[in-house]
Amino acid sequence: MMQEAPVQPDYAAIKSKQNTAWASGDYARIGTTLQIVGETLAEAMNMRPGSSVLDVAAGNGNATLAFARRFCDVTSTDYVDTLLARGRSRAEAEGQRVAFKLADAEQLPFPDATFDAVVSTFGVMFTPNQAKAAQEMLRVCRPGGRIGMANWTPEGFIGQVFKTLGRHVPPPAGVKSPAQWGTPAFLQEQFGPAARHISSEKRTFVFRYRSHEHFIDMFRTYYGPVHKGFLALDPAGQEALAKDLTATIATFNKATDGSMQVPSEYLEIVIDRA
Repeated sequence: MMQEAPVQPDYAAIKSKQNTAWASGDYARIGTTLQIVGETLAEAMNMRPGSSVLDVAAGNGNATLAFARRFCDVTSTDYVDTLLARGRSRAEAEGQRVAFKLADAEQLPFPDATFDAVVSTFGVMFTPNQAKAAQEMLRVCRPGGRIGMANWTPEGFIGQVFKTLGRHVPPPAGVKSPAQWGTPAFLQEQFGPAARHISSEKRTFVFRYRSHEHFIDMFRTYYGPVHKGFLALDPAGQEALAKDLTATIATFNKATDGSMQVPSEYLEIVIDRA
């Protein structure tokens, strides 16, 4: 019996849809709640002031601001212009000097070995061509430089949210789970051959909302993938998705007063480039 050839994803079409998804809603409303993750990564990276830092798939600029606050020379990139604009507004409000550039994480518009550090918090992990994105991060990082990331793990809360969403709205054929980026095996496969050392540490971000209904309402309104997921379903499908998300939240929720206090595991990664 002949084995079927693996499906070759149409990356251009997938990225176009992803761009529309992330531009929908208002991710910055969610993104700003994650600021502490950028600060923690900046401390783990331990870059000296004046270092050149590239933030890949920067969103509304959490890591960008964290490194700028430590007097690094930061270039903030994303392929969604509206998100870059939110990051620019935040930097201007703080008086931070940051360069902003529209850029695709799978085709970064910079020469080889341009930056002392290349970073991404919950950003590059959503690229459809994962190997290409990893290659690009390595390419623009100078020898002896550092690559730092914060990526949701498959077992953690957000990893399970995406698994729940995928049961109702299947992902594009041939595209692997973003949560792979939160596994040491994937990091070793993609970065190991070009790294002197890879350190990874499991950390926890706590989602704090008024209630599980508040969380679902915020994410279906502002968080692109969930927003588009609900829009793709009929009313009955939307109700079923909300019910399953409620069950997922209940599995992780530590609050006992009707509010939501959900720890979500992520992997903090620091790679020393060979």
